Amino acid sequence: MTKEFLISSVIYFVYIFFRSEDSMHMLQQNKYNRKKTYLKWLNKNKTKAFKNLSIIFILLSVFIFIDNTFLLILCFNFIYLFLIANLLLERKQSQNKLPLKYTARVKRLTFTNILVVLIPIIVMSLFVNKSNLVYCYLILGLFAYLNNLYILLALLINTPVESLVGFYFKNKAIHKIKSMKTLKVIGITGSYGKTSSKNILNDILNIKYNSLPTPKNFNTPFGLMITINNYLDKFTDVFIAEMGACQSGDIKELCNLVHPKYGIITKIGVAHLATFGSRENIQKTKFELIESLPSDGLGILNGDDEWQRNYKIKNNCKIKWIGIDSEDVDVRATNIKLSPNGTKFDCYFKDSNKPYQFETKLLGYANVYNILAGIALGREFGMTIEQLKAGVAKVKAVEHRLELKKIGNINIIDDAYNSNPTGAKMALDVLKMMPGKHIVVTPGMIELGDEEYKKNKEFGTQIAESTDEVILVGAEKTKPILEGLKEKNFDESKIHIINDVLKAFPLIQTLKENETYVLLENDLPDIFNEK
Repeated sequence: MTKEFLISSVIYFVYIFFRSEDSMHMLQQNKYNRKKTYLKWLNKNKTKAFKNLSIIFILLSVFIFIDNTFLLILCFNFIYLFLIANLLLERKQSQNKLPLKYTARVKRLTFTNILVVLIPIIVMSLFVNKSNLVYCYLILGLFAYLNNLYILLALLINTPVESLVGFYFKNKAIHKIKSMKTLKVIGITGSYGKTSSKNILNDILNIKYNSLPTPKNFNTPFGLMITINNYLDKFTDVFIAEMGACQSGDIKELCNLVHPKYGIITKIGVAHLATFGSRENIQKTKFELIESLPSDGLGILNGDDEWQRNYKIKNNCKIKWIGIDSEDVDVRATNIKLSPNGTKFDCYFKDSNKPYQFETKLLGYANVYNILAGIALGREFGMTIEQLKAGVAKVKAVEHRLELKKIGNINIIDDAYNSNPTGAKMALDVLKMMPGKHIVVTPGMIELGDEEYKKNKEFGTQIAESTDEVILVGAEKTKPILEGLKEKNFDESKIHIINDVLKAFPLIQTLKENETYVLLENDLPDIFNEK
């Protein structure tokens, strides 16, 4: 009987391995259950997370009444072979927008999870016989059903190991950055625009300095440690650290790691409001960067952002203000002209009445603010106006952030990364200035807490004034957008609702005209699919 049970267990293990990959994918997208985000996702997606509930009922209702051992084994093997085939078919038909990254942590977690799955199988194989085989199968079935929770056991087991790994890499990073006495360290934070601001600043400073930014969205303690330990070297003049946060104290933790002398706050909005609890908490957390700067440090703040203007800074470091609407700032952009080819503007400095014209390939007012921050800091670092102009002119578009590209004969304005109310409005303004037919594709905005419904409804009213056709991704998630569209009497025949963003492109082909611009606004990660 042990032999037959082990053969069944091999088939079962293959299925569990694939299921565990999916569970780990969701765990990774939910930041390894930080602030219990993974558990919250499970609670909101019970049907999706526990889709094998029916299989448990089959096992409970059928297996107990099967007296024939051969038929019982055959039944069990058939069910899990069917589940493996079905799972592989689902994978083939779907396409993850953010696939599972096999980091060192994921590999460690996978190894532990395999052990957690194997131990019960090995124990049961020692005691299995004809009389208790059905109960062994039921236990395995229960583990399969609870796989999305079961993986948390592996996460818990690995906690001491992850703590030791983190301690080692943290000390290594702190020692390395302290040893580089002439290194200029810049921190960048904000509710949105961090990655764009970081890359723009890097392109500007690289005209004169050897600048190193944190790659992609490496804005967590581990992301900064990896960058310092693996990429920072003796030839680096400037280190630009993007700093992300989802709760109070996160920015302070990052500042204690890299000790920035210079800080930039992009914009303070309602992103991650669900985890911060209030906009005041967001405000205080972002200013942890400025309040961590040394007395001879410099903070670059946005004078058009009331949440920055109204904050009483608990630090005596130097502050420089940038702005477009505000006149009382140190660096200001006026006469802004947007076109499909980019943006032109005049730049004024507080100590001079002379305007300097800058040109960039980037689109939108949000990028003008980011460029102004780069200009302000570059000038502080001793760069000339000509050097600053050259830097701004060579700034490259950041992937998925108002990135203009062409797919076939369709013009795509790709603003798909982590949308927010202010950024979404600016993206619609960019779309409006483009010639030809306008189409918006969106699943709406997330992580806005109690304001999520309200902000998405407002987004709907703004879309109604900016586009000819709208494609909503996810009927449930986009209800407030639909309500906003209807409030503005938007033609309902021009509203198309789909459940997967991948279905949008074939639909666009049927809606396009000779000159068509499509705005992709916030392509949510796979944890929000409504399949």
